[in-house]
Amino acid sequence: MESLGARSIVFVGLMGAGKTAIGRKVAAALSLPFIDSDHEIEAVSRMTIPELFERYGETEFRALEQRVILRLLENGPQVLSTGGGAYMNAQTREAISAHGVPVWLKADLDLLMERVSKKQNRPLLKNDDPRGVLKRLMDERYPVYALAEVTVVTRDERKETIAAEVIEALCRHLGVARASAHGETGR
Repeated sequence: MESLGARSIVFVGLMGAGKTAIGRKVAAALSLPFIDSDHEIEAVSRMTIPELFERYGETEFRALEQRVILRLLENGPQVLSTGGGAYMNAQTREAISAHGVPVWLKADLDLLMERVSKKQNRPLLKNDDPRGVLKRLMDERYPVYALAEVTVVTRDERKETIAAEVIEALCRHLGVARASAHGETGR
């Protein structure tokens, strides 16, 4: 997808939206490297995300997340999956817009609950009412996620289908006629 230039495709959205799974499929389809910012944060800190939250708190974690994402954005073009709270930081959001195309994977509450309930590594959901927390996060974050240049509704559908919809939406956004299976633009 030449029209990206050096920019990255940056997935934003709540935990469970499928940013990593769909991001990997999009990266493979476009022959771009895939990076997960949470994995990079764990690699540089030599700690898991839950350990970082527990030891340093959310504020320190967000500062580290911001530094890691700013560094990663220098390496485009690539597909970058970000943590659910990353796009809430104004400087991170500006950097993503300057060096990438933000893609919001928008999901409904039932789908997110179904997906996140399968994993125990969600520091923000460690309480008595995870559904309530997720609903509150949606209320807080969805208006900010809506600032993303591209929005794709994700649902209980094959990853390949959602990935193809993301690529189509990116093509429309970038003014590219269409993408072939290999990610090259149609002539």
